[in-house]
Amino acid sequence: MNKNAIKKFATEARRELISRVSQRALKYGISDKEVGDPNDDSVGGHLLSSTEKKQRAALIAQIKEKGYEQVMEEVAYTWFNRFSALRFMEVNGYLPSHVRVFTDEENNFKPQVISEAIHLELDGLDMEKVYAYKESNDNDELYKYLLITQCNALNSVLPGMFQKIADYTELLFPDNLLREGSVVQQMIELIPEDDWKDAVQIIGWLYQYYNSEKKDDVFAALKKNVKITKENIPAATQLFTPDWIVRYMVENSLGRLWLEGHPDVKEQLLPTAEEQSAYTAGNRDPEDTKWHYYLEEAEQEPEVQAQLAEIRKEYAALTPEQLKVIDPCSGSGHILAYMFDVLMKIYESYGYTTREAVASIVENNLYGLDIDDRAAQLAYFAVMMKARQYDRRFFSRGIQPHVYAIAESNHVDSFALEYFCNGDAKLKKAMDTIISELHDAKEYGSILTVTPQDWSALYDRFAEITEDINMSRETALIELLPLVHVAEALVQKYDAVVTNPPYMGSSGMSAKLTDFVKKNYPDSKSDLFACFIECGNQMAVKHGYNCMVTMQSWMFLSSFEKMREKVLRTKSITNLMHMENMVMGIAFGTAVTVFRNDYITGYKGTYNQIKLQDIENDKPRVFPVLENRFAQTSTDNFSKIPGSPIAYWLSTNMVNDFSLGTVLKENGDTRQGMATSDNNRFLRLWTEVSNHSLGLNCASAEDAIRIHKKWYPYNKGGEFRKWYGNIDYVINYEDDGLEVKAYATSLYKTATRTIKSMSEYFKPCLSWSKISSGSIAFRYYPQGFIFDVAGCCIFYKNDEIMKYHFGFINSNVAKSILAAISPTLNYEAGHIASLPVISDERQNGNIIKLVDANIEFGKEDWDSFETSWDFVTHPFITYRSGAGYADIPMNKWQYRIADAYHIWESNATAQFDLLKKNEEELNRIFIDIYGLQDELTPEVEDKDVTVRKADLGRDIRSFISYAVGCMFGRYSLDVDGLAYAGGEWDNSKYSTFAADKDNIIPISDDEYFEDDIVGRFVKFVEVVYGKDTLDENLKFIADALGGKGQPKDVIRNYFLNDFYSDHCKIYQKRPIYWLFDSGKKNGFKALIYMHRYQPDTIARIRTDYVHEQQARYRTAIADLETRITNASTGERVKLNKQLKTLNDQATEIHEYEEKIHHLADQMISIDLDDGVKVNYAKFQDVLAKIK
Repeated sequence: MNKNAIKKFATEARRELISRVSQRALKYGISDKEVGDPNDDSVGGHLLSSTEKKQRAALIAQIKEKGYEQVMEEVAYTWFNRFSALRFMEVNGYLPSHVRVFTDEENNFKPQVISEAIHLELDGLDMEKVYAYKESNDNDELYKYLLITQCNALNSVLPGMFQKIADYTELLFPDNLLREGSVVQQMIELIPEDDWKDAVQIIGWLYQYYNSEKKDDVFAALKKNVKITKENIPAATQLFTPDWIVRYMVENSLGRLWLEGHPDVKEQLLPTAEEQSAYTAGNRDPEDTKWHYYLEEAEQEPEVQAQLAEIRKEYAALTPEQLKVIDPCSGSGHILAYMFDVLMKIYESYGYTTREAVASIVENNLYGLDIDDRAAQLAYFAVMMKARQYDRRFFSRGIQPHVYAIAESNHVDSFALEYFCNGDAKLKKAMDTIISELHDAKEYGSILTVTPQDWSALYDRFAEITEDINMSRETALIELLPLVHVAEALVQKYDAVVTNPPYMGSSGMSAKLTDFVKKNYPDSKSDLFACFIECGNQMAVKHGYNCMVTMQSWMFLSSFEKMREKVLRTKSITNLMHMENMVMGIAFGTAVTVFRNDYITGYKGTYNQIKLQDIENDKPRVFPVLENRFAQTSTDNFSKIPGSPIAYWLSTNMVNDFSLGTVLKENGDTRQGMATSDNNRFLRLWTEVSNHSLGLNCASAEDAIRIHKKWYPYNKGGEFRKWYGNIDYVINYEDDGLEVKAYATSLYKTATRTIKSMSEYFKPCLSWSKISSGSIAFRYYPQGFIFDVAGCCIFYKNDEIMKYHFGFINSNVAKSILAAISPTLNYEAGHIASLPVISDERQNGNIIKLVDANIEFGKEDWDSFETSWDFVTHPFITYRSGAGYADIPMNKWQYRIADAYHIWESNATAQFDLLKKNEEELNRIFIDIYGLQDELTPEVEDKDVTVRKADLGRDIRSFISYAVGCMFGRYSLDVDGLAYAGGEWDNSKYSTFAADKDNIIPISDDEYFEDDIVGRFVKFVEVVYGKDTLDENLKFIADALGGKGQPKDVIRNYFLNDFYSDHCKIYQKRPIYWLFDSGKKNGFKALIYMHRYQPDTIARIRTDYVHEQQARYRTAIADLETRITNASTGERVKLNKQLKTLNDQATEIHEYEEKIHHLADQMISIDLDDGVKVNYAKFQDVLAKIK
């Protein structure tokens, strides 16, 4: 099935149909601007017939009730459904007339119904109209008339899909369906005829894709806090369930119930091993209708078997016609259609004829509900087509399925109600209750609770009025009968409830729905799907099944903990199929859960996991996937784990570890940090501000107040990194956080709502990032840090216990346990607090020694790069002789940068290998302590070791960055660490390599300036490594950069094209060196150091550099023009190319000079405390864009 073609057709058809019906509405004076007067006799000079006038008035009434856009959407959707249904019926030969309505016998876009019009036999067809249209050669109007008549004729056999079209939908019938490119032609030509053979698949995908753009619109509005209205719930929540998942659901609920009561028919219904093997290999026999996704029950303990035997006696007593099954969120009817197939197999195994089985299924077994009228139409149609598939004479039998749209009672006609009740107090009470309970029913759907009534008495009254001639009769049948149908379907109990319910978090719910679920579903109110799980359990009979495919979040998240505990206490999970992201085509994990409506202690359910890699051609290659992705375990185990997660994969040993261990919170205080409520205002990268305003290493809040600084270290979580690091941010916490606390108070009336855990600020701790894209990693933070809501922390009173815990929580044992407690990669403080810690004093000293070494490795690595405030010097300086150089005069050094790199490479590799070895040793220790030798191994993958190996390209670039820092005086070859980052300038720090005097370093494509950046860099390399090896070292650098040409040219190209983007990346888009840039022609570029900026810096750039560059361009251009005059033809081409480049640069720098002149005159000051974002914006017209 070509889903891309189906999607293209459905999305384009929606837009086209909405446009067409809107154009038709405009013809009758109705638009989004005005709806007109329903009593008009004519519109735009067109005299309305009595039918048109009535239809127009009904349309206006609907628009006033629902809104113009909603009504246009509904009408377009209705015609889309009708066209789709007609196409399916014509392709499969199901039209009673046996005349195609869209194509000829060869599937060409030549409707057979037109050519056969004068021979048609359709109820309601007026042959005089046909002849009139034929004589006037008006095929468009003829085709419209024939289509509407065909739809009306089908009303007698398919009233749920083809309602009589004597209403406003006829008025808005889309024009020009026979034209080139019409919706009808697109439907025929885009979707292959064979794709229409499977009603469930084609209708399901059409339904999904038709709604896809509307769904996008709804979620875009939700981001702007526009709640999802009842009209938009279907579009927002619809999701077509893949066929193999539907089969799994139905076979393991309805199928299981039947087989457990009638085990003698297993051979008839279940595949042999050979048949199953052929099926999974893709060799599928079209006649094979066996249940290939049914999973046999786990072997149970004797006491469990005894209880199951009693339940199965009840199942055995059931006959097929007694079964009642429902899909309460039926969508397009996929699940209902497969339940029909399974029921057919049950009936056949019981000895029924096909005709008897089909009639009984439709009359007795199958129920469907949906909040969306159009979806209910499709589900109704799917069931009717399934019945027609099995019984070719089914349409003539007059049987209708119990598939209904949820009906609202908001506008019940009081006269019709009075007429129906006819003075009968019991009928009046019943109807009043139903009307009250179904008020706003489309807000809530099938989670409504309805009171049982005397349904026989109600249906007897409907039968009584069917032949009545009272004027309220038709209104009573149209308005009241659907309410009774829906109410009865909601109140009945079912042997199997099977559905894919809507997924909608509480943040998207309307106010009415929010209040309703809080009141009626307090344990599952966080998401609508969870409410449906509870509702489905209530709809099932005792020992019946409730099967739902939902988001996986209910299995693990704390917001569903009460619901989980209740379910585990009162229900048995017989099956659970856990599916990772995208298995269902959506970007989150899902799960099919089959609940049996009883609880048996010790009952073992069957659990399996499906990964995206298992799926091939829209189904699993192998089913089920065994080994570590298949388990048969009791839900009793889940209750032993904190939070009761559905951690089906945990071994018995790991479950027991929760009992053997002491929860981490007994010795470690897990805390969530602050939310500033405005990070742009209160947070900076430490590199942005003056180092004189940094308050480092404070032991307490009192310490911080005493030293009176503005910026203090701030732990904000960050990337995956173990042991030490992610030390990037600082927070404005001047005067004990006066400003950030005042801001929180202004927002929330109290600071402590968001400024949390203040008593723990500045204390040493272990920390992790709350949100992770993969594995969790814990880091040590020494004293001096405040921490963020995303940088959760654990505080200890005992250093040894902290280090023991640190070794454990960074081990793969803790990682495996956390996968059970929080598989969603959102690691809350409560998850970490509940980790079971098993102490082993024999290993205590060894663990502490390993942890200390790992912290030191992590710190050494972090401090080797200039983004650490403890950075001393670049490794290529440290290792240029293989040792330190403090007492050796610089001019005696003649070293190769290659040697320095290789020593750094060797040391970094050794450190990496040692850390990896230590981590594997810690894993081995804790695997032994927790008794998990049979399921875990100690190996650590290289990608999970978070110190860095040498990387020539990266490290050469970082060396260049360090050199630029030395040029600006941020660093010095004469002092360790930062030499200048604000405050008083001290020129005595720069004797070996002088810092740039004016804080302006030009980058040009030639050596135009004395302090040209390439010249300065070459001098730096010479000073550090000596003259003798200069050329060799420059070549090594150029080769590492990967450019072609002479080394200086390669280095110049790097500064011109790549240096600044690298700098912005290293400094997280908060550059401390700013690039003044005239544009793409490289007319002018110069760097300054933000911390040395002065109000006259731009003026000096303009006068000392821009003007100088302009003069040089003028000289160079004049020189080239002279040379061109005297040049040969071949030489002239080359020189003209150079001239064009210079002219372009001269033009660019001329325009740039005007911009920079404007800024230079303003003498703008900056405040480092404002950070890069604010300060950079002041000069954005003359600075390079940060990428």
